[in-house]
Amino acid sequence: MVLNSDTYNNQANPLMKILFPFSLLVILGLLFASIRQDSFLLKQGWGLLSAEIIVIALAFCYWGFEKSRISAREISFIAVLGTIAAVSRVPFAALPGVQPVTFIVIISGYVFGSRAGFMVGSTAALVSNLFLGQGPWTPWQMFVWGLAGASAGLIKKIIPKIGTRSLIIFCFCWGYLYGWIMNLWFWTAFVQPLSWKSFVLTYAASFWYETFHAVGNVIFYLLLGTGFIEILERFRRKLKIEIIDE
Repeated sequence: MVLNSDTYNNQANPLMKILFPFSLLVILGLLFASIRQDSFLLKQGWGLLSAEIIVIALAFCYWGFEKSRISAREISFIAVLGTIAAVSRVPFAALPGVQPVTFIVIISGYVFGSRAGFMVGSTAALVSNLFLGQGPWTPWQMFVWGLAGASAGLIKKIIPKIGTRSLIIFCFCWGYLYGWIMNLWFWTAFVQPLSWKSFVLTYAASFWYETFHAVGNVIFYLLLGTGFIEILERFRRKLKIEIIDE
C-alpha cells in the first residue's frame, strides 16, 4: 500500500496537526501577556524573558519536527525551500521591506502544511542572517516567519478551496503582521519608557516599511505565485512513503 506523506501523517498523528498551530498562538499570546512591567519572571526584563520564551519555543518546534513521522526526502526538500527563501532575501537587502521570503514561506506552508511552513520560515531567517548579520533579532525573525508559514497551512485546512484573491490578501496582511510583531520586540528592547505614546510612535515610524513589505508580497505572488504553487504541488505528489503491510 502506498500513501502520500500528508495522508500518512494525518492517520498517524492527526491531533498534532491541530495542536501545532494552536501552540504557536499560545506562545505568541504568552509573549504579549508578559509585557507588563510588574510581572517580570524572576525579576528579569521583558527583553530577556521574551528571548527565553522564543528560544525554548523554537527548540520544542525543531524537536517536534525531528520526532515527527516524515520522510528523509521531505526533510531535504523543506531544507532546500528554506535555503531558497534565505538566499532570495540577500539581493533585496538594500530595498526597505521588499524581499520574497514571506511569499515563499507562505506558499510553502500552504502546500506542505503548518509544520513544514514553520520550518521553512525559521530556517530562512537563520540562514539568511549568516549573510546579513546575526543578532538578538534572529530568534524573533525565525519565530515570526515560522508563524507566517504555519498560519498559511492552517488557512489551507480551514478553507481548502481558498482562491487566488484570498491568498493575495493573506500575503498582503502578513507584510504588516510580520512588521508589527517585530516592532513589539524593538519597542520593548530599545524604547523607554514603555508607554502608549512610545508604542504608537514606534509603529507609526515603520508604517511605510511594512507597506513596502505588504505590496512586495503581492507583487511576488502576482509574478510567481501560480507557477510556484504548481511546482510545489508537483513535488508534494512525488514525495511518497511506502508502507508494507506485514
